[in-house]
Amino acid sequence: MELRAGKYRGLAAVPAYYSALFDDANRSDFFLGLPWFLNFERTIVSDEEPVVVYGIEPTDGSNHALGAFLLWKRRPNGLFGPRVLHSLANYYTPYFSPILNEAHSNEIIQAFARGLWADRRLFAAIDLRCLDHDAPAFLALVRSLEDVGLVVQTYFQFGNWYLDVAGRSYAEYFTSLPPVLKKNIPYQTRRLERTYRIELKLVTGKEGLEEALNDYETVYRASWRDQEAYPGFIRGLAETAVRSSALRLGLLYADDVPVAAQFWLVHGGIASIYKIAYVEEFSKFSIGTILTAHMMRHVIDVDKVTTVDYLSGDDKYKRDWMSHRRERWGILAFNLRCLSGIALAARHLGGRRINSIVQKTKAMVRDKFFPGEASVG
Repeated sequence: MELRAGKYRGLAAVPAYYSALFDDANRSDFFLGLPWFLNFERTIVSDEEPVVVYGIEPTDGSNHALGAFLLWKRRPNGLFGPRVLHSLANYYTPYFSPILNEAHSNEIIQAFARGLWADRRLFAAIDLRCLDHDAPAFLALVRSLEDVGLVVQTYFQFGNWYLDVAGRSYAEYFTSLPPVLKKNIPYQTRRLERTYRIELKLVTGKEGLEEALNDYETVYRASWRDQEAYPGFIRGLAETAVRSSALRLGLLYADDVPVAAQFWLVHGGIASIYKIAYVEEFSKFSIGTILTAHMMRHVIDVDKVTTVDYLSGDDKYKRDWMSHRRERWGILAFNLRCLSGIALAARHLGGRRINSIVQKTKAMVRDKFFPGEASVG
């Protein structure tokens, strides 16, 4: 089957027949669904930095979508900064992947690489982030980008801790926790209750959502975290999650004052711990731990999830709650057909490797166009 890479500016321009492809991806992962990307585009992406979608389709004109690669045409840093195409992801993104028909994944990725190479005049480098290092698509992307002529470097981004629930109840899971957690959860709960009148609230739908988001933002502002660069993204994500029954917004109140908040998503049997925050002056009561335990009980016993995912980061406290670790990596692909691409590659790869690549490229050109001639000098 021959494939071609069509190019669409913005998600609204993607043909309707791509919806089945996105629906399939969304069933397996919330962060690959069209609602996630639409909220990202609406609340973060500007007109000056448009989304570019490379859609992979058969060349026979059958209007059958096989793959979609969502990229972000970011503005260069400075007037003469290099033009870099990014995956449609940033620090809000815990996981990213090309949207693929798995039965033809290698051919789809090869078609994507050819489409990129045809547009090589438009970029100095490609930066694909938040990829599953162990997924077959990762190696296929590396090989295909190299095959068309780009120079590739892979890089580690962050560890990802997750829990295999393995059919256990919360009570059974609780027995597997480290001793310090098993002791602190009931102890700190009793200690907090002796000092304050506490309330635990879980919002999953439209009812009470506005008030809950206001309280979430109150906690976030009083926490140790940097303030949101795009506050509209979080509110948009909450509304998106409500529409798919994925929202689990947990709040802990002490004397009617919100002191801890956690933003979870439950979708496809996976509970994703997306955002956590607490008021620092209450940290002596381990209020984050108390709220996490409450949320864990709900997603395990009520939602019956198979996996709880702490998403990004190797923080020690995440290891205490989770059972397994995997990694998210990025792929940088440099275009050596332009000076800014060479400069970027030299910065990341070093001059020695660039010189080696240039010499190999010269040899390949010589062997192709001047067979039998020896190099001079």
